[in-house]
Amino acid sequence: MKTYSWILITIISSTLIMPVNIFAYKYALGSCLDQDYKQPIWSSIKKENIDGFIFLGDNVYGDQPSGTLSKMKKAYQVQKTKLPNWLMNNEKEIQAIWDDHDYGINDGGKDYKLKKEAQKMFLKFWNISPSDPRSIREGTYFKKSKNIDGTGVEIIGLDTRYFRSKLIGKKNAYKPNMLPKATILGQEQWKWLERSMNQTNSSIIIILSSIQVLATDHPYEKWANFPLERKRLLNLISLASNDKSIVVVSGDRHRAGIYKNDDFVEITASSLNKPGSKNSESDQLLIGSTFPETNYGILDIEPKKSKITVSIHNLNGLVLNSHTIELPLEKTEA
Repeated sequence: MKTYSWILITIISSTLIMPVNIFAYKYALGSCLDQDYKQPIWSSIKKENIDGFIFLGDNVYGDQPSGTLSKMKKAYQVQKTKLPNWLMNNEKEIQAIWDDHDYGINDGGKDYKLKKEAQKMFLKFWNISPSDPRSIREGTYFKKSKNIDGTGVEIIGLDTRYFRSKLIGKKNAYKPNMLPKATILGQEQWKWLERSMNQTNSSIIIILSSIQVLATDHPYEKWANFPLERKRLLNLISLASNDKSIVVVSGDRHRAGIYKNDDFVEITASSLNKPGSKNSESDQLLIGSTFPETNYGILDIEPKKSKITVSIHNLNGLVLNSHTIELPLEKTEA
């Protein structure tokens, strides 16, 4: 009898001290996925038990110097057979923006003549509904509202290609374009973004940008190539950060990194299977180092723990760098 009583007490005690389930939402992040290369990284990403995946551009490599889309068509056909079933069988949320290599021309902008046709191919591949605004307007920008444990989360995906003005300078040695009318987003997308940021009731905003926002020191594509546009975006985010938590997610670079200013954190996740050069890179807003090896990112939103964690992982899933964003308690209320 004493034995049974002891077992009962043990069970009751274990139940009382057992932690309450903590609900969260976890995205994996990645960019620069060449359909002609092997993709072993998916096995590590599967082990993360993610809820969704955010593709940050260069999701296929279909661009050609001529701008024709014959290679793009084949690239999508091949990539469809490469992406894992566990990700693409409608069990995981998929969000996608594009960059130059799935836009149609390397470092391309608004002057690309086949951008409308490229957009149709992009929307078809990602199964974007005909009722989605992207299907009836120019550009692939979008927003999606979510509720995670009573906390509003707004995902804002930007199109940094369709409306972008010309770059100044030589490739991989770009100089600032200071022309007053030079733009990255174009007038209509800017109006949409400002409305989206100012009118949302969400307390967390996740901004997806194919090119980096905070980094300024490298000579490649970045928001800093258009200083007036970058300043406008930083001012918009700064204003929103007074009562919201902001995270920017970017790709493009074939190296990963975490950056931070006074208003928000940016994680760059790149490349999924096409690593960059091994040279070191620094930036005044960089936390730690950049990682040119094959990698993926994780965005773990945990309102019940009052935090968001961004992290960079290598091919084998090892954490290379991470940063925690503390959420004010009032932002996690239902």
